[in-house]
Amino acid sequence: MRERQVPGFQVAVEVAAGQSIARVDTATVAFVGRALRGPVNRPVAIGSFTEFQTVFGGLWQPSTLSYAVEQFFENGGRHARVVRVVNGGRPATLTLVAGDAALTLEALCPGTREFLRAAVDYDNLAPGDVDKFNLVVQRVRAPGSEHVEDQEIYPRLSIDPNSPRNVALLLADSELVRLRGPVSLGRPAPTHRGDARTFAAYANSNPDGNDGGPLTDYDVIGSATERTGVFAFGDGDAFNLLCIPPLAREHALGPSALLVAARLCRERRALLIVDPPAGWSAPAVALEGLREFQFASDNAVMYFPWVQAYDRLRGRFESFAPGAAAAGMLARLESERPFWAPAEAEDGPLRPGLRPSCAVSDEWRERLANAGINTLQAVRARRTVAARTLAGPRASSADWRYLGLRRLALFVADSVERGTRWVLFEQPGPALWWRVERQVAEFLGALDRDGAFPSRPAAPAWFSICDQRVNPPRQLREVHLLFGFAALREGEWHCWLVTHGAHGSRIQAVSLNRLQSAGGRPPMDPEFDVATVLQEHFRR
Repeated sequence: MRERQVPGFQVAVEVAAGQSIARVDTATVAFVGRALRGPVNRPVAIGSFTEFQTVFGGLWQPSTLSYAVEQFFENGGRHARVVRVVNGGRPATLTLVAGDAALTLEALCPGTREFLRAAVDYDNLAPGDVDKFNLVVQRVRAPGSEHVEDQEIYPRLSIDPNSPRNVALLLADSELVRLRGPVSLGRPAPTHRGDARTFAAYANSNPDGNDGGPLTDYDVIGSATERTGVFAFGDGDAFNLLCIPPLAREHALGPSALLVAARLCRERRALLIVDPPAGWSAPAVALEGLREFQFASDNAVMYFPWVQAYDRLRGRFESFAPGAAAAGMLARLESERPFWAPAEAEDGPLRPGLRPSCAVSDEWRERLANAGINTLQAVRARRTVAARTLAGPRASSADWRYLGLRRLALFVADSVERGTRWVLFEQPGPALWWRVERQVAEFLGALDRDGAFPSRPAAPAWFSICDQRVNPPRQLREVHLLFGFAALREGEWHCWLVTHGAHGSRIQAVSLNRLQSAGGRPPMDPEFDVATVLQEHFRR
């Protein structure tokens, strides 16, 4: 096992001559939004709505995120990564009396539902340890509850600023609290049982937490430098679909947030799920509204209409944005068959408990699909309609208008780039080039045998090049890999260039179609010249 720090990420791989490229997961959905409680601007892996309730507090009427995650898992979702964002939330404090002063702790997570309590004692301390104390901090489900959800124990803490067990120093790594303000001159007094219903002596947190206001686009966008909002997802937080529910039930995500999220998805080789406006109440209204929507991307997908689901807090059926339910459906279909399989051309129906807010005929389904809008259905339709991306006529390739092909391209590019990072630990040269080319060829060949690529009678459906044609002498400190697969149109290819070097790994799409001969010669021909493709790349 070898490890190496590379700007932007840390790589740890086991290098072996015959290692194969692993197929990256394609059913992990990232969510960003407001929650009742939980860590802020930190991705948390969630495998069920029960886990979401434990970490983020469950359903909360001001949180469209909570309902979205519930509907995602209800409709077949399996893996999610959730980032909680807040707008001005304030954490609760906890006061420990220390003579005439106090030692004040502050909850790490803001909100009114972060119920903490702390206990102080001097057990097992020598009489001369007048600066030391033991501290237990707990998160409980509710005030006065004995249901402890998390606990941290700190023996022999000290108020001495020169002590290696200084309270401020050790609480800096706590997942529950931080020290607020200066350390008191005296150690906190032991806590005493003030309620006969409790089993131990605890001081409860003060009711001064605040949930903050409704989210804005700026809260969701966050900061790339501070790793907040959508930028909280690091390189190790892989996801395939990004779902940002409406900011509020009647407040849609703004164009600025959509543009930033779409750009992030393009960089992360993922798809953005875009919810249609709530006012699109009928197919004709949706088709007309799309003409004025002013957003299109082959890395985005939209489903229509909104869904009706039972709101357990209000005790009645309500309308919800469809993106999360659509993400769950896509994840469920992948558990049944590969997303590139012909049967994937048609989306599956919603599960019981969710139903479309309006009926859409087969004719309107086709018209909406041609415009870039997919349709959610209560039952499986008789007429097949291929799912589309939200690219419209602005698609960089006609193939990227089809959701299955676009997901295939992102999957292949991500798998190859991640699966060849081991070359960062090797000495560049012909021997390494051969190993990389063979590794990628085996990966693409296996996908071809599984029916992933468009068929090419008597012609290859993919290619992999890693030799002197893409690794000129002046670039021997880097390893370049060129690979691709056949497009639907005869003689055209979808191609990527991967570069591994001292500054890490990167991948970019390249166009080889104009370099093909009139006969559509595949780029694995020995006479194929890729210098033109790399000219601009090496000039940067």
